[in-house]
Amino acid sequence: MSIHIGAQPGQIAPTVLMPGDPLRAKFIAETLLEDAECFNEVRGMLGFTGTWQGKRVSVMGSGMGMPSLMIYANELLGEYGVSTLIRVGTCGALQEDLEVGDVVLPLTASTNAQFNKLRFAGMDFAPAVDFELLQQAHAVATRRGDRVHVGGILSSDSFYEDDPEAWKLWAKFRVLAIEMESSALFTLAAKYGTRALSVLTVSDNLATGALATSEQRERGFPHMAEIALEVAPA
Repeated sequence: MSIHIGAQPGQIAPTVLMPGDPLRAKFIAETLLEDAECFNEVRGMLGFTGTWQGKRVSVMGSGMGMPSLMIYANELLGEYGVSTLIRVGTCGALQEDLEVGDVVLPLTASTNAQFNKLRFAGMDFAPAVDFELLQQAHAVATRRGDRVHVGGILSSDSFYEDDPEAWKLWAKFRVLAIEMESSALFTLAAKYGTRALSVLTVSDNLATGALATSEQRERGFPHMAEIALEVAPA
């Protein structure tokens, strides 16, 4: 067992899906996986391992924000030998042509956090997705008939900004959307020499004011989880 994960060796699959909310991890396990068994309840951060179309896959919450995700991703990659992490979550669109329910596949993830400034002595590091996983996810989403967008996103340390116009600078540079985890995920995958992908669904649009209904959120979440499960390595 690691400090924050109570799993025994072998209980966690090589590929782990990571929604922010541990209850969403439970939802994926109960509705999409077969023979799912819980491997973690420490601090309420639920984790499960089961199978999907014959593939052994795990799903575990990451918590909200990059500091929380880094705790769990470090332990999954460094102590449990996980080789692929796939974030499944929502994002806020920054461009007018993105609609609620669209799929966003980040190619890179900028950030206003300082963890890489500290790691690289003040220099910038550009964390990027695993390209093979990105290609596969794009092909799956396209085949399913999704509106899908690929490009840069922003991973922010702040949910409530003091400056309500701050997002417009990022939008000016064609950043597609904002969320709170992917930059840290891609950074740690690079550090450990492993693979990472984010599959995001637009839940609101800061440029147009569009906002998903609770029903749209419920439909969209299992949808992106299915895309992630399709590209999960066997």
